[in-house]
Amino acid sequence: MANFILTQPVIHYQNSVETLVQQTTSLGLGKIADSGALCVNTGKFTGRSPENKFFIKDHITSEVIDWGGFNHGMETKYFKPLYNKMLAYLETQKEVWVRDALACAESTYQLPIRLYTELPWSALFAHNMFIRPTAAQLDNFKPEWQIIHAPNFKATPEIDGTMAENFSIISFSEKIILIGGSAYTGEIKKGIFSVLNFILPHFKDVLSMHCSANVGEAGDVALFFGLSGTGKTTLSADPKRKLIGDDEHGWTNHSIFNFEGGCYAKTINLSAENEPDIYKAIKFGALLENTVFYEGTNRVDFSNAGITENTRVSYPIEHIQNIVQPSVAAQPTNIFFLTCDAYGVLPPISKLNAAQAMYQFISGYTAKIAGTEEGIKSPKATFSSCFGAPFMPLHPGDYAKLLGAKIEENHCQVWLINTGWSGGAYGTGKRMSLPNTRKMIEAVLNKTIDQAGYEDFPVFGFKIPKQVPGVDAAILQPENTWEDKVKYEAERICLANLFQRNFKKFEPGVDATIIDAGPKY
Repeated sequence: MANFILTQPVIHYQNSVETLVQQTTSLGLGKIADSGALCVNTGKFTGRSPENKFFIKDHITSEVIDWGGFNHGMETKYFKPLYNKMLAYLETQKEVWVRDALACAESTYQLPIRLYTELPWSALFAHNMFIRPTAAQLDNFKPEWQIIHAPNFKATPEIDGTMAENFSIISFSEKIILIGGSAYTGEIKKGIFSVLNFILPHFKDVLSMHCSANVGEAGDVALFFGLSGTGKTTLSADPKRKLIGDDEHGWTNHSIFNFEGGCYAKTINLSAENEPDIYKAIKFGALLENTVFYEGTNRVDFSNAGITENTRVSYPIEHIQNIVQPSVAAQPTNIFFLTCDAYGVLPPISKLNAAQAMYQFISGYTAKIAGTEEGIKSPKATFSSCFGAPFMPLHPGDYAKLLGAKIEENHCQVWLINTGWSGGAYGTGKRMSLPNTRKMIEAVLNKTIDQAGYEDFPVFGFKIPKQVPGVDAAILQPENTWEDKVKYEAERICLANLFQRNFKKFEPGVDATIIDAGPKY
């Protein structure tokens, strides 16, 4: 039996899925859906709280982390007292669940993790999302990082140095993550992601990425970057290709590897027709968060956002049939940046050179539309550096330099895919057809995209294919889809200006060639 930091509670160590589900329902903390999945409510918090995430400012981080924005610093004096208070709180609990797990499918970079939590379904989440150790690995398991997870413990901001009662605090000196005041399980997952986004690029020369990845029969790997609503999960799920992972990956000098052992998918408006792989994965062992049953039944109403739009499911990657095991593959051949351009400006597919790829990577552009957030009445540009700003401790330029070097070393092709609007902005134009987008990606993967050559996309400087098999060539150059060409050009200049203004804050940390790769007018 492992040595634990707690002595008073009953310790439930490495419980089976069956036991964790039974314990959750016996405690009145969850219900079973007709699919067999466990359904829970995360309470007050139904999403992450990036404004309440902190890195301890110490000798490891003080000169390296890109402070500001989402990277909040906390003085070292607060960590140990808060850690001790959390342990004292957990010591008063009757039961505590402990889960040993691994991050990183590539054995060279594998990170042993131990989670202490007061909730059995949080232990189930860790089982689903991290890599499950073998019996032999558990025999001599030594955690390198520990997560102390106490959703019902609340901080006192004026004493504990936090901004609110809920918090997530990462100490690289202690190799501990403290999570309190929130039961939203994404804090566990993204805590480790933030750790890896510091350790791997800074110490290991491995690019950490917020992307999905798949591989074809010939071994060709494709990466899909994109913010919420751009189609990352949908487009990387391809019956002709095997899934490496759906969210977090590392890129070494010889491989792509998944950080995780599971998937954490949004379920709002989920259907068997549109997302068959995810739908089928929601079975016994899966954990549904903040979903609602049809009245009088235990059947989930995936269209119901009564609790939150951010309904989620976690499940082991083995719940998906078409996967790579272990989740490691060769160097990528193609990289897709997905954006939902609600202004209707960008082409449905563009080819980028290395400098443009780094510029777009740092920018991380998409646009939110009316209805996605309260108060949004018209399209609103959103920029999230590296397509994952809340989880990136280093300067975006550091990740971009690694990306650029790996693109050139491996002769990768980089593509910008617009899954948003054409023929006008949101409200007047039409959403890009999913079948057309799939055909464009397929043309890249089967190498027919180059056959007809390319033409220039003004202002942004991208290359647009003249033809794509099975796609009407008229939609490839977006200006052609607008009736009012003058208005289109004004919108293009407006979007270019938004890019330029956003990028100003990054310029001190990036090379001139990257700055020069931005839009010009």
